[in-house]
Amino acid sequence: MAPRYAPSLRSRLAPLLLFLQTGFIVIYAFYVEIDSNVNVDGSFSRRIYPMFQDVNVMVILGFGFLCTFPVRYGFSASGFNLLVAVVGTQWAVVLNGIESWYYRGKIRIDVRSLLVAEMCAASALISIGAVLGKTDPVHLVLIALLEVAGFVLNEWLLQALLNVWPPNSFMLLYVFGAFFGLTLTWILHREGSEQPFEKEKFDSKSGLFSMLGAVFLWMFWPGFNAVLVDSRTPERKLVAVCSTYLALAASAVTAAALSALSSPKGKLHLIHVQSCVLAGGVAVGVSLPGIRHPWEAMTIGFAAALVATVGFRYLKAHMMLAYRRHDTCAILSTYGLPGLLGWLAQLLLQIRACDDRTTAVRFAVFHICTVLITITLSLSMGIITGLLLKWSSWRPPQDKKCFDDQAFWEFPHLAASE
Repeated sequence: MAPRYAPSLRSRLAPLLLFLQTGFIVIYAFYVEIDSNVNVDGSFSRRIYPMFQDVNVMVILGFGFLCTFPVRYGFSASGFNLLVAVVGTQWAVVLNGIESWYYRGKIRIDVRSLLVAEMCAASALISIGAVLGKTDPVHLVLIALLEVAGFVLNEWLLQALLNVWPPNSFMLLYVFGAFFGLTLTWILHREGSEQPFEKEKFDSKSGLFSMLGAVFLWMFWPGFNAVLVDSRTPERKLVAVCSTYLALAASAVTAAALSALSSPKGKLHLIHVQSCVLAGGVAVGVSLPGIRHPWEAMTIGFAAALVATVGFRYLKAHMMLAYRRHDTCAILSTYGLPGLLGWLAQLLLQIRACDDRTTAVRFAVFHICTVLITITLSLSMGIITGLLLKWSSWRPPQDKKCFDDQAFWEFPHLAASE
């Protein structure tokens, strides 16, 4: 008998995507224009477009290939990542331009606008790692729309209420995305998922593609962290690039060592290493404003890899059994814990640099409020999104069809056997 799949791609995905894209076209037609106030000599494009390429490679190739480790879910992991990224980017351009539309009647965009919007979409790509393989593309598109809206709202709140420097508020996307995803996987918990799903496994081929994604992310992460640093302060941009590279190098070495130490056979674990080598980039991205010396970045990278490796090895299984959170890609260990570590490192570094106690206390209160607002809003938006996706009308894939490309993609050579 032919396998039965929920008809979501025909009856739900196609109308949803056509409706969204038509809506975007209408909005862009009436309210969006390209900002032509750039240097005619092309210096702007030469300066900003390479940074845009760095972010684009990370978002499309890096995150896309990173999640291809399930042996029968490579098509979906990479294809749905692209879908979420482009929907989220178009939506973020509109949301980020609301203030411009209010005062000028038009949303003006340029390469930097697209770059910022793609970084907003990256928060959704982090979150979907927690529910990877257990949802369909309809769920993922809805997650992208709601999470990007929540992240833009969080950024606005931090800048309006606490006057947070824009790059600082953006770098909290790691924390926001991780806690949003954890909330989703808790609400969408499936009974019986305490044990791994039938098709939730990887082999050497899928692991190689996943490692390729980790390499792309590792290579371009310095540009990702430095892209929003004001170009009028080139020394800070240089500090951002150098600090991120050194933190990534330290985390890669540390993750490899700890993976071998924690293995009963003393061998490296592929998925283990490829996730934890990125922890340094996450932590140092959040703590950049407080870093002044290379050794600080390297220490943060070392500590981030330590936290991520221990979390991946022991915390993932504990959360699944004790807290009903099946975190497919271990986003808590890869992004959440290193992000919080980076926040703590920035707090300590900034307090150390303060001249008097009153200034240090004020900064501490201010800094604590930023993370509390971010976590509160991410949990709230995650609950709202999860409850929306719990509606039976969305028809999530059956347990036996989780982590299976055949539920969503056409394979002509398998048509006879089906």
